[in-house]
Amino acid sequence: MSAETDGEELNSRSSSRGGRRSNAQQSHSTTGKNQPLKHEMPRWKSENPITIGQLASKRDEFWDTAPAFDGRKEIWDALKAAAYACESRDFDLAQAILSGASITLPRGYLTDCYDELGNRYQLPVYVLSHPSNLLREDSEEDNLADGAEEDPGEEVIIKLRLSSGKDLKLTVRNRHTIKQIKQTLAKVENIDGVQRWFYGGKVLQDKLKIEDTKVPKGHMIQVVLPSTEEV
Repeated sequence: MSAETDGEELNSRSSSRGGRRSNAQQSHSTTGKNQPLKHEMPRWKSENPITIGQLASKRDEFWDTAPAFDGRKEIWDALKAAAYACESRDFDLAQAILSGASITLPRGYLTDCYDELGNRYQLPVYVLSHPSNLLREDSEEDNLADGAEEDPGEEVIIKLRLSSGKDLKLTVRNRHTIKQIKQTLAKVENIDGVQRWFYGGKVLQDKLKIEDTKVPKGHMIQVVLPSTEEV
């Protein structure tokens, strides 16, 4: 199975937002097979271009409602954690989460999973990766972030873990926005393209100030860098 999929087709398959319990014969035969999680991110294109904020809202809606469907809440929680690990390119962690929860992948992808009881769980591609036509968020609030503030706040050190595997520290001001620091990181690391920042499984929006992220001192922020596959 190719990692590249038709986003519209997969989205329609997953529009029910929930696992569906297959019949006994199907679950028995399917869960007997298991493949390791493939180290690939599904590529897809949204029918209508969306911003990262809209994508985050769409994901939150899915994870908030998924446990209401068939399946077990602890499995949904494990799948959510594995999905975030995959997006941070930490596939080993994602595999460990899946194995610990006894989740099987007949094809090696999180779009189709089973628990040890034979319950089926299907994740839509939009919770696993970003669309190729993701829009940049440009608003009046973002424009304010481009200008210097009268009081940028005190100096703080933030720790970043890049999806390339590199860890680094940046000295910033606690009233600087995520967008401003992304621009700094882009210059320091020569990054061209959209960066996605995460902490605690949540997207850190561009307009958010460092002091408002509530990231404890010394904790790591995950930074997903643009890849050659995202065009």
